[in-house]
Order: sequence, then C-alpha cells, then structure tokens
Amino acid sequence: MMHEPPGRRRWAIAALLGGGVVVSYFDRIILAAAAPAIQRDFRIDDFAMGFLLGAFGWTYGALQVPVGVLLDRIGVRRVMIGSILLWAAASFLASEAIGFATMFAARMMLGVAEAPTFPANAKAIGYWFPRTERSLATALFDGAAKFSNVIAIPAIAFLALEVGWRKAFVATAILSLCYLLLFARIYRDPGLDPRLGPSERAYIAEGGGAAEGLARSRGLALLGYLLLRRKMWGLALGFGCYNYAFSFFITWLPTYLAREMKMDPLSSAGFAIIPWMFATLADLLVGGWLIDHLVRRGRDETIVRKSIIVLGMVTALFVIGAAFTDDARWALLWITVSLSGLAAAAPASWSLPSLIAPVGGAGTIGGMMNFVGSLAGAVAPALTGLIVAQSRSFSGAFLLAGAVLAVGLVSFTLVMGPIAPIPEREQRRHRN
Repeated sequence: MMHEPPGRRRWAIAALLGGGVVVSYFDRIILAAAAPAIQRDFRIDDFAMGFLLGAFGWTYGALQVPVGVLLDRIGVRRVMIGSILLWAAASFLASEAIGFATMFAARMMLGVAEAPTFPANAKAIGYWFPRTERSLATALFDGAAKFSNVIAIPAIAFLALEVGWRKAFVATAILSLCYLLLFARIYRDPGLDPRLGPSERAYIAEGGGAAEGLARSRGLALLGYLLLRRKMWGLALGFGCYNYAFSFFITWLPTYLAREMKMDPLSSAGFAIIPWMFATLADLLVGGWLIDHLVRRGRDETIVRKSIIVLGMVTALFVIGAAFTDDARWALLWITVSLSGLAAAAPASWSLPSLIAPVGGAGTIGGMMNFVGSLAGAVAPALTGLIVAQSRSFSGAFLLAGAVLAVGLVSFTLVMGPIAPIPEREQRRHRN
C-alpha cells in the first residue's frame, strides 16, 4: 500500500484549475445575474432572453469534440493559454454590446473561448492524480463551478445596480487576464514540472496516474472509434441530462426568484446563493472526499462511483417539488436538495473520461461528453424561456427538468456499463 508522499504539488495544480473555473463562471454567470437590467435596456422578452442565455452553449457545445481532439494532439497548456486570452476578449466585447445581436455574438464568442476548460481540467487531473484521489481533485474544479455562483451572483447584481452591467463585464475581463498570467506561470504537465519531486511523481504513477503523451491514433480515427462505443454514449447522454438541469438553474434561477417569488434584484441574488452553497459542500464532501475515502478502503470503484451518480441523480429529481409551490421557502428547499444531488454526482461524472479512456484519449472523451452536455445546456435556457413566455409560469420548466434527469439515470446505469478502460483501437474485437 502506498504512503502519502511529502510533496503537495498536485494539490496546488488542482487549486489552480479550480480558480480558473471560478473565473470562467464569472464570465458565464454575469448575463444571468444582470438579465433583468439587460432585458430592460435591450427591450427583449423572455423568449429572446432565453436564446441570449443559451447563446454561449451553442458554440461551447459545438466545439467540445474538436477541442478534445486538439487537447490530445497539442496538450493542455498551449490550448488553455489561448482559451483564457479569448475569455477576456469576449467579455470586453459584451461590455460594448448595443443590442441583442451584438450581445448574442459576444456570448457565442465566449462559448468558443471556454470550450476547452472542462475537458482540459479532466485531462490534467488524470495526469496529476492517482485514482484514489481523483474524485476529490475533480470536485475541486467542479465544486468551483457551484461556488462561483455563491460569490458571483450577489457581486454582479451589486455591480449592475451600482455601476451598470457594462462595467461588470469589464471587471470579469480584467479578472480573466489576471488568471491568464497565473496559469501561464504555474501550469505544466507532471513530466515537465520542475517543482514536482521524484517521490510525488512516483506516487502519482504507481497510483494509476494517466500516461502522459499525445494520442496514438490520429484525431479523426480515434473519434470515429469512440463513437461506436456504447460506454461512451452512456456517459455522454447521462451527462447531457445532468447539464440540462444544471444549466436551467444557473441561467434562470435569479429571474425565477425575482419574478415568481416577487423579490427585488438584490434579495433574489441573496436567496439564490443558498442552494449553491449547499451544492458546493455536496460536491466536495460527497462527490469528492467520500468517493476517494471508499475507494481507498478497498470498495469496488465502479460500484462506488456509479452509486454516487445514481443517488445524486435520484436526489436531483426533487426539482419536481418546485413546480407545485408558490412559497419561496419551499421552492428554495426543493431547489437546494436538487442542486445538491446534481453537485454530488458531478465529480464522479467528470472523473470518468480519464478512467475509461484508451491511452491519450481522455481529452477526446471529455470533449464528446461535454459536447452532448453543452447542447443540452444550450437548449435548457431557450426552452425554459419558451415555456415561461407561453405559460407565464416556471412550473412546466421544473417538471421537464425532472423528466430529463430520469432519462439521465437510465443512461448512466444501463447504457454506460462498468467503469473500465475502453480498449485500444487495434483491440476493437474486445467489445465492452
């Protein structure tokens, strides 16, 4: 049994990746937090606002497979430096938007810029962590997505009221540039990191750290091979259903509280952070620490990870309760329980690409998984806007989110199968 080495470099890298997710989600969340002011200034209805909220997801989703292949071909560091620079440019462009069309273009540009973020993080965590620590490491960057709502929603709501939403976009652009300098200075793959000691390097390798290197198959050949694997599709569809619900919450929750629960912008922002606080804790403690703790104690890895995913998705079905109440306290209870379930399942889901990928294929699998997830995430705000515009109520949107999550349960459990590496391409006769 391996003993914990003195080195902690891998956790510094995990913290760096988590900080990047916080910064990227400031860029994503700002539109939802400032939605009432932007709707008023641009004079657009709920249906149009739904499309605007979903604009990010169309380019983000469309590029997931290409950026996954790109990550496997040229590596994490080079891709992410270009990506972060483009984040900042997109936010500067949004600050100068003069109407629906220019804001839509800016949000699509942000989708292009942030497309590599999660596949790159999943690939980097695979390199930097042994299997017994991978869930907690993944939870650090995935939990950062939830925690960003805790600080970003009230901060942006305050900025939008005090200095205007345009200056809030400028602030997120400057924050992105600061993170770019930090990432470029610190991040290297383990084999190129001069601050990674030999004992920690051996600890990672002996614990099942993903093999470094570029994909052995050419990008399109590997992609075509993976598209024929049922395991890949089970993961992608399950994650897509998860991301539909997550996107619904992240884009429409402030507006739901402000409008249906009759709250002013600052009050709705304050209430909105409650479910995100619990989601962050569930992400770190259940989706991260608990999984690694059970795996280290010798529990079957497939059973542990899939059990957390299933329990999390089942808990997320409590979103249906919000469809049947007009009491803000009950609504927040159901939303908090649902988001906490989603959050607990997320790190287990994001740890899967590096666990099931053939050598050099984690970026491609992460990209395919996030491609389906992002398309679902783009559909969610637009479809919600349509439902609200027609029914003048969020009840139908909550019910639909519950139905989508039920489909996700089936995909993760029955379609994906056991958590085991997909064979190398030349071994295609051995089907999973």
